[in-house]
Amino acid sequence: MRDSHVATRLAAVPLRCATSDQWLPLAILRFDEVLVDHAHCEKKAAVQALSLLQAYPEVPTLPGQMARLAREESSHLAQVLKLLEERGLSLGPDRGDPYAQGLMQRLRNGQSQRCLDRLLVAAIIEARSCERLGILAKGLPDPKLRHVYQHFQQAESGHQTLFLRLAARAAGEGEALSRLSALLDAEAAILEQVGIRPAIH
Repeated sequence: MRDSHVATRLAAVPLRCATSDQWLPLAILRFDEVLVDHAHCEKKAAVQALSLLQAYPEVPTLPGQMARLAREESSHLAQVLKLLEERGLSLGPDRGDPYAQGLMQRLRNGQSQRCLDRLLVAAIIEARSCERLGILAKGLPDPKLRHVYQHFQQAESGHQTLFLRLAARAAGEGEALSRLSALLDAEAAILEQVGIRPAIH
């Protein structure tokens, strides 16, 4: 099957650049802000999964996969909200994510093209989240938080692979990989433009 072939060739999204070494010290210094941003990220990931289910029910296996993903992301949201509560923090309003917004601006029009782009953008966002959650899992001074973020990082690793497989199902391996390359170039430029922030992206 084409999707399993892509999963063999690309077990993870090959991001063009790594997060700056300056990000972790800032994230530790302003971890409360990172935690609030993380909660909003998990919230939006759950909403996005249900949105994809609604928009593209014809993609093989997508409905069931997105239903399960929405449940998992909601569970992660509850875990992050508990961390906020333990620290005496409130969620507050979502001030937006210029990184994700920049990627969403690259979506093409047309049903099939937009479907492919949404799946690939989701894979890229999950990959960047996976990288940064992994940095936190290794670098946070609190052992409990390191353990929690290791769990989150492992989940994001599986999510990026899931979206790559779905993209291959939706458009075929060749088209999915070609478009992924273009979007990865865009992601690197967006990351540089956004700069280093106390946020997951």
